[in-house]
Amino acid sequence: MPIKFGTDGWRAIIAEDFTFENVRICAQGTADLINAGNQPARGIVIGYDTRFLSEEFARAVAEVMTANGIPTMLCDRPAPTPTVSYDLVSRDAGAGVIITASHNPANYNGFKYKPDYGGSASPEIVEQLESRIAVVEQRGVVNRMPLHDAERQGLLEIFDPQPEYLAHLATIVDVQAIRNAGLNVVVDSMYGSGAGYLKKLLEGGTTHIIEIHGERNPAFPGMAQPEPIAHNLTELIEAVQDHNADVGLALDGDADRLGMVDESGNFVTTLQTFALLCYHLLENLGQRGPLVRSITMTSMIDRLAELYDVPIFDTPVGFKFLGPVLMAEEAIAAGEESGGYAFRGNVPERDGILSGLLMLDMIVKTQMEPSDLLDELVEKVGPHFYDRWDVSFDPSQRDAIEQSVRASFPSTLAGKTVVQVDERDGIRFVLESGHWSLIRFSGTEPLLRIYAEGESPAEVAALLGEARAMTGL
Repeated sequence: MPIKFGTDGWRAIIAEDFTFENVRICAQGTADLINAGNQPARGIVIGYDTRFLSEEFARAVAEVMTANGIPTMLCDRPAPTPTVSYDLVSRDAGAGVIITASHNPANYNGFKYKPDYGGSASPEIVEQLESRIAVVEQRGVVNRMPLHDAERQGLLEIFDPQPEYLAHLATIVDVQAIRNAGLNVVVDSMYGSGAGYLKKLLEGGTTHIIEIHGERNPAFPGMAQPEPIAHNLTELIEAVQDHNADVGLALDGDADRLGMVDESGNFVTTLQTFALLCYHLLENLGQRGPLVRSITMTSMIDRLAELYDVPIFDTPVGFKFLGPVLMAEEAIAAGEESGGYAFRGNVPERDGILSGLLMLDMIVKTQMEPSDLLDELVEKVGPHFYDRWDVSFDPSQRDAIEQSVRASFPSTLAGKTVVQVDERDGIRFVLESGHWSLIRFSGTEPLLRIYAEGESPAEVAALLGEARAMTGL
């Protein structure tokens, strides 16, 4: 099966398609791309997460890179994706590779490629990379060098990825104020590579950090996958209630996404979280500049842009689309429904750790609990409710599903007129109220995702039900 990159990198089931042979093929294609760009001397940073065999896969990538004459900086421990992205920029490396499947189930692993700006590779770069990988697949030749030889020749450096990144975060957020605020915070690291980061940053003052699932466990027990959404956060909710915490924060498997639970243990949706963060930047920090959202992100962002007189841009799903707009427009924030948010002053990459710090900064600066902050947000932008259904399907059904949807374009949904149909990424129906529903295929898993945002839970349920009926599933 040809190696294809989805929304963010190539992901596959370990030992089925995600094998050492295929990882080395990806690495050789990446090395060929780097060498063709006349930047091999800048080197490459390689990181990995806490999944099964991730470190070994990362070492296999390093064997290929060094054999192709590319100076290689290999992390000495699992590291969050945003950490590796920042390190490659701070070290002026030409590229980065991260072995991670992010939020996918435990039997997956993945290969993310990062250009020199540290964000997700643009569609143009992905196309070039896939072409190089396809050539390697055809010729079947992969260069390899034992890592002890690479070290002896000065082609390999093993380094700790954490210190520079943590110091960088402290230049963006007032960490000392959070540390001394007396907060009680529960952090769910979901057994991932973000374990220990928030605790290390914030310990030493009156704020108390309780971390759960901070140990490495590639099986991700107790959760369907390390994705910080409601059904995976039952233990975080219980911990917030048991410890009488001010807030609960959850990081996904590679810590580029954030989930949140309020002081009562109620899940705060990813859409509400991003809207709160944008509101904090605009209202409390006085920042001005464009906002960027994916088409699956809340229309609350559009309302905030209108209220604060800043531009708004929307893109298809994935930071390979959001990141370039964030950079080109010098936006203050970019976000997608998955819980991935990026901010001006950082690399153009999702960063769950920075997102969590900014949320704590908002709580400290306003002296308000998360539920009260949400109430204030609703007063500003009006009521917005949201839900998403993930429906498994047989990949052979894909064309039939798409034909079924296209054959039944509605003029109304949930009793409201459809005023716009957007087909850039899936099919998105925009209602007269500004609320919406979207049907799209996942870029990383055999799932059909059905999204809806409405003015009440009942309207959201109706939108989801009517959209699913269109699919025939």
